Amino acid sequence: MNSQNASAAQHYLNPLHVYCRLRDLGLPSSVARTISSGYERILYRRAAGAQPKTAR
Repeated sequence: MNSQNASAAQHYLNPLHVYCRLRDLGLPSSVARTISSGYERILYRRAAGAQPKTAR
């Protein structure tokens, strides 16, 4: 995956982006927050942690 695609994927899979899209769909703030924080804990952190670290 090139860096532009990786950056776009990182943006769209970001829990805050998920929260905003849930709000756009009309979910109440508390429900959207619960879903996006659960998504972050269960999926996003594991996937982000599985990515190889790059040297700086």
